[in-house]
Amino acid sequence: MSPHGFTVYDMIARGALAFADAPAVIQGEQVLSFRQFRDRVDALAAGLAALGIGRGERVCVLAQNDAAYLELYGACARQGIVAYPINWRLTAAEVERVVERAAPAMFVADASTLGTVADWPATRRSVRHWYQLGAAAAPGFTPLAHLYRAGAPPPADVEADDVFAVISTAAVDVVPRGAALTHANVLVANLAAMACFGYGPGDRYLLALPLFHITALGTALAHLHAGGACVVVARFEAEEAVRLIDRHGITHLSDFPPVLANVLDAADKLGSRLPSLRDVAGLDAPPTIQRLHETTKARFWTGFGQSETSGFVTLQRVLDRPGAAGRPLPPATIALVDDYDREVPVGSLGEIVVRGPLVFQGYFAQPDVTAYTFRNGWHHTGDVGRFDADGYLHYVKRKPEKELIKPGGENVYPAEVETVIMQMDGVTGVCVYGVPDPRWGEAIKAVVESRGGRLTGDQVRDFVATRIARFKRPHVVVFTEALPRGADGAVDREAVKQAFDQIR
Repeated sequence: MSPHGFTVYDMIARGALAFADAPAVIQGEQVLSFRQFRDRVDALAAGLAALGIGRGERVCVLAQNDAAYLELYGACARQGIVAYPINWRLTAAEVERVVERAAPAMFVADASTLGTVADWPATRRSVRHWYQLGAAAAPGFTPLAHLYRAGAPPPADVEADDVFAVISTAAVDVVPRGAALTHANVLVANLAAMACFGYGPGDRYLLALPLFHITALGTALAHLHAGGACVVVARFEAEEAVRLIDRHGITHLSDFPPVLANVLDAADKLGSRLPSLRDVAGLDAPPTIQRLHETTKARFWTGFGQSETSGFVTLQRVLDRPGAAGRPLPPATIALVDDYDREVPVGSLGEIVVRGPLVFQGYFAQPDVTAYTFRNGWHHTGDVGRFDADGYLHYVKRKPEKELIKPGGENVYPAEVETVIMQMDGVTGVCVYGVPDPRWGEAIKAVVESRGGRLTGDQVRDFVATRIARFKRPHVVVFTEALPRGADGAVDREAVKQAFDQIR
């Protein structure tokens, strides 16, 4: 172990010393101090060590938010085990593909996800250990509560450059790519967030977005690093969120549409002015952000970032430069380049490329994809932007080959949805792309080439929902007898958008 190392577990141990009996994790009526949180992490780490799960092995988690979920992240960090969370909104087939890539030693579910994986312990022998969050478990699973044991072994030999967690991104090539984030990635992101937002021991974070997202995980760890507390809810519910904000003096909220709009609606209904709320960070529509500013004292922050960059690499208060995504954070170098990786002039469009300690280690088990993404010494984000004369980044669009749709903060690649729709009888072509949506920020639109007029929009939506996650269903379905195509026979995406953009 290097004398220069500092890991996520070191952060937890420091918190136990520096903040001791101050609240760290709150869920319902349970309040864990920083010292108690460290002790539970140690006890769970002892159980993992007793199972023989070693450094670099993976633990997959398919569960909604829970204090034990955070403890499991900490225990994995202590032993050098890689946490590999999975989106609980995926179908069983999608989860299975993630598990095949992760090749975990252990799989952890909860009561809400058992319907997806109930029979897996008997049929997937490659996974050695099957656990369920809580004190009880279904057949084939062991309660995670039974894994906590006294007498934690010495921490494993973990380095700051070891992988801490693999965060799934969108399914570019059917299986979601996994962004491998190191301990150093996460800790540098913590320090950047602490500096920008001014987190301190008095802060409280409403941990309502799912812990398989970098936004939730990163913001939770940054608050713990600063001595603040995380108020955990299994999944977001607006009226409960307002009650918790007022009860615990929540200061920070993460947002993807329609989270903030629903919170403001619920606050109106419950008669709350959300007096403790100071910062809301994420993405949302200008009218919703304006409503936040008019009805509360909170300020909305936005920026640019990815799972691959450990979260934000640019950040600003929206009011600092409306329409921009902020300036680069102190630990990030950002440039804009053309298709030949030549830097473009200020004001010109270019692909956003990033370098620095926030950039992930690479895509898990995909060295070729990693090498291409890291070509010429930069992480190529696949996003296009421009810098203004004052150094503010303005996000413009995705590059065509990495076009992405973000309904409610989830990542959906058009190619994945198109592949499914093409399996339908009578479909001879399809083009899927994102369109603005007042509730979700962005919605999925499918223009389907089908001859004979036998299909309906509901049939297309239902077909997609039976094969991939329901949030990937098209919101808008338009039919045509012939899609615009290029000389090579491929669908001309830009021509489709121009021809069908006004059809809702």
